[in-house]
Amino acid sequence: MNKRNPYSSDLLCDVVCTPLGHLYLTYILKGNQADSVHLTDIGFTRHGKRAAPTCHGTPPAVAAKKTPLPEYIKEQVTDYFEGKLRKFDIPFILSGTDFEKKVWLTLNEIPYGETRTYKWLAERLGSPRSVRAVGQALGKNPLPIILPCHRVIQSDGKLGGYSSGIGIKRRLLELEYYSSL
Repeated sequence: MNKRNPYSSDLLCDVVCTPLGHLYLTYILKGNQADSVHLTDIGFTRHGKRAAPTCHGTPPAVAAKKTPLPEYIKEQVTDYFEGKLRKFDIPFILSGTDFEKKVWLTLNEIPYGETRTYKWLAERLGSPRSVRAVGQALGKNPLPIILPCHRVIQSDGKLGGYSSGIGIKRRLLELEYYSSL
């Protein structure tokens, strides 16, 4: 670790088994303690289409070292898939443009078990004509589920896209809907 960069130089990763398949989590440590984990990437497929997990958006790709996640993070992921957790409390670091970060952080305003449209999100950001840009930013969301882009659908009620596939998006929405009843 270098004094100018407070984060570990190592990119770490682990896999959590979920009812929807393996969830790959990439993270760094801020310091050397387990409670200093900061997620950088999460997905049902390893970033780069089943290649070694990498740091999202960092060319050239940096391979991550397989290291067990702290239990409190695994418990939150498990609790989410069991319908017990509605909002995550896991530190993360976002890498993207200012606009992308605004889009991703605004996702936390969408309540568990509910959906909003791409248009709603664009209007919420004060850019009602940026619907396509919002969609592109959502496609780059490095932390789906944590920053719940699966809750964003088209104005006509169709699901739209999802980085892990439309089937995963549908199942996440169903999981949240039925857990909310």
